[in-house]
Amino acid sequence: MSENGDREDRTEQPTEKRLREARERGDVPRSRELGNVAVLGAASIALLSTGAHIASTARTWLHDALVIDPAMVGQHDRMLAHAGRLVVDLLLPFAPVIGVTLLACLIGPAVMGSLRISGQALQPDFKRLSPLAGLSRMYGRDSLVELFKSLLRVALVGGVGAWVVRGALPQLASMSRMDLDVAIATGMHTLLGALLAMAMAMGLLAAIDVPWQRFRHRSRLKMTKQELRDELKQTEGNPEIKARVRQVARQMAQRRMMEAVPTADVVITNPTHYAVALKYEAGRQRAPRVVAKGADEIALAIRDVAGKHRVTVVEAPPLARALYRHGQIDREIPVNLYAAVAQVLSYVYQLKRWHPMHGPMPVLSEVPVDPRLSDGGADGEPTR
Repeated sequence: MSENGDREDRTEQPTEKRLREARERGDVPRSRELGNVAVLGAASIALLSTGAHIASTARTWLHDALVIDPAMVGQHDRMLAHAGRLVVDLLLPFAPVIGVTLLACLIGPAVMGSLRISGQALQPDFKRLSPLAGLSRMYGRDSLVELFKSLLRVALVGGVGAWVVRGALPQLASMSRMDLDVAIATGMHTLLGALLAMAMAMGLLAAIDVPWQRFRHRSRLKMTKQELRDELKQTEGNPEIKARVRQVARQMAQRRMMEAVPTADVVITNPTHYAVALKYEAGRQRAPRVVAKGADEIALAIRDVAGKHRVTVVEAPPLARALYRHGQIDREIPVNLYAAVAQVLSYVYQLKRWHPMHGPMPVLSEVPVDPRLSDGGADGEPTR
């Protein structure tokens, strides 16, 4: 019941990752019928091509095997060498047929996409020794399908072979009255005809078996909805873990940003909603660089750090909004804000050099900023 229920839950097609993992462990579709028809068909074609040569060679070989040189009688060494030469002479004519047949063994796996060597498939699997698993394989649905195919194979091959032999019975009966060469040619012709007919019959069975094996393989690898979700998490990452990683990254970036605030030359504020810290090293930078920026709580933290380290804080709301919207951390300020920032830095430098004995405290005049840079309508950032 549990196995049937598990199969019913597997409603989703296998993903490419699942198919790739199956191939790596040697779980690929295989068609025994396709392999059989490839081997039988290739052997039949090879025999048809080399049949005349094999027949003539066989006659010569038979003569050499039956006619023994009297001088070799009693000489065991010569008899052994003669027997070895007869074996070689018998195998050589069939070498092309054997070679073609061996190569044909690769046709089935190549067509089915299973022509690969898997190290995992070579490892011992003790689960296959389970008696329960063996019984399920013996009496399961797949076993019934294999039994049906075996019966169909016997019926097709046996029926076609009987039909060919029945049609050739008159010629076979008259072979005893034929010349030896003619009889051999007739026998070879009948044999090749029977082999080709049986190969065609098995080809019909293979045409049915190949799609079935592909369908069966993909059905076996089907996934449940939960397995699909789990694989998606493994592939793209768990959303909770990704959110946690982003949170940690933001925290680390904020910590580095706060550590850079004490090195800033000035912090420009809104005064309450935005804060942007700038640093300028004359001769080393073309323009001031944004070392920290933030809104609301982060802006408040930047102002607190700046106050603890005696970094000048300047209230310039339009400029603060423009820098917050268009400036980037560790990047130079936009070109169209050069003039406004230069005015603020000039005020900061004057303020650092000021002493009450030198006269009145410097005052920062209104900093002109293009309203299109400070207003938030362009990108949805609210003006505060």
